[in-house]
Amino acid sequence: MTNTLYDYSPIIDRPRIAWPNGARVAFYVGLNVEHFELGKPSTSIWEGTAHLRPDPLNHGWRDYGARVGIWRMIETFDRHGIRPSVLLNADVVEHYPQIIETGQQRNWAWLAHGKTNSMLHTDLAPDEERRFLKDVVATIERATGQRLKGWMGPGLTETFETPRILKELGLSYVLDWTADDQPFPLNVPGMISVPYSVELNDLILFGPRGFTGEEFYQSVIDQFDQLYADSAESGRVMALALHPFTMGQAFRAKYLDKALGYIASHDGVWLTTSDDIAEHYLRGSA
Repeated sequence: MTNTLYDYSPIIDRPRIAWPNGARVAFYVGLNVEHFELGKPSTSIWEGTAHLRPDPLNHGWRDYGARVGIWRMIETFDRHGIRPSVLLNADVVEHYPQIIETGQQRNWAWLAHGKTNSMLHTDLAPDEERRFLKDVVATIERATGQRLKGWMGPGLTETFETPRILKELGLSYVLDWTADDQPFPLNVPGMISVPYSVELNDLILFGPRGFTGEEFYQSVIDQFDQLYADSAESGRVMALALHPFTMGQAFRAKYLDKALGYIASHDGVWLTTSDDIAEHYLRGSA
């Protein structure tokens, strides 16, 4: 199937991207704040019990993020001046209002991330999808008081109609297409893709790859160092994808602190949000 959602564009052939204040790398944290329904198989640390109802092992592991892990991570973000870009399930509004309140106090950026991470965003007819997305967006906007600009589907899922419907609802970018180190236009006028990462992602690194905290830290600085070098002629985006039930575990806390400290200590780094990256890119390409 030919990809009609966006065009091929090699990074060597594009106009130069200039970030604010001469920055070389635009860095943001994509913080997944999610709700998981009890009794539905989802992200698991051990598949051996994932089919059980209830599944205390896996559900408790996921639930740790909202109960404990995120609060530990917030202390680290505050210490380094990081405003996360929060990939928010709409059901979080009902179940964890304290997280919403804490993010409002810190002026976090909020993105729509579906209704719950127990449900992928697939197999929806256009009219059904439009109703679903309208409800998700409205729920998050009411709770946060912020007009939404961005979307990432649960499991980075979309339909072929998702970008067009999101544009109709007033959004301007998605994170699902992890195909680049720079923003790029989709073939829906006014909609772009902003870089996200399935590789530099705590779920992948600590899960299937079995990384230690030190290996996670080394991966973050290696990614940063290379993107910083690549950005000599044109700006790059570095996304760090985090989940509170993974990165928020106590024995990993110091490695996130070290990684953010390394990045924040460099000149030429724009500590920002995916919202501000999208807005700056769209303004420059208009």
